[in-house]
Amino acid sequence: MAEKSPDPSGSNARRCLAISPGERLLPSGSGLPKWVRLNVGGTYFLTTRQTLCRDPKSFLYRLCQADPDLDSDKDETGAYLIDRDPTYFGPVLNYLRHGKLVLNRGLAEEGVLEEAEFYNITSLIKLVKDKIRERDCKMAQLPVKHVYRVLQCQEEELTQMVSTMSDGWKFEQLVSIGSSYNYGNEDQAEFLCVVSKELHNQSYGTNSEPSEKAKMLQPEVSF
Repeated sequence: MAEKSPDPSGSNARRCLAISPGERLLPSGSGLPKWVRLNVGGTYFLTTRQTLCRDPKSFLYRLCQADPDLDSDKDETGAYLIDRDPTYFGPVLNYLRHGKLVLNRGLAEEGVLEEAEFYNITSLIKLVKDKIRERDCKMAQLPVKHVYRVLQCQEEELTQMVSTMSDGWKFEQLVSIGSSYNYGNEDQAEFLCVVSKELHNQSYGTNSEPSEKAKMLQPEVSF
């Protein structure tokens, strides 16, 4: 588990789950402590050496074995310093604990893959790559929803509006509706601008808006 603030005494550190009866413990004569404290990007994690040694080819295994070829520093609490994203270290650590990949809402598989490759956890790398391929295949098979919007703008606003559209919106059609008013000594032409966006099923209901300074004439039309 993670801690949000350092505690030099270690008394407030949250303990991870106890080792299951079927787990093998490190030899009692190894001289290394059972518990390991990690400072990952400013967030503290406390876990067992047994958990970190799941993959003998990983960075974390070498860290626990005090590999002399591994340049590792400790902070004032004795925690190993690792300059990585703590948000994605949580899923990596839980995978080492129970062998399953669990992602909280808002976390992407690509982020876990980046960390798995950094720590060189080969089984997790393979698992995440398989999940990404499976996800991409499902996305490719989803029906696509087209959303259209009709915008009204003046001539002086047209270039800026089209050039600043974002979030997947693209220009479809421009229709001139003539001059509506005078600005100084010049007539100002008005236009209807049709824009569209493709939405997959999982994006339905999102509130994506095109960048605009124009007035909306009518609600979006979906096909």
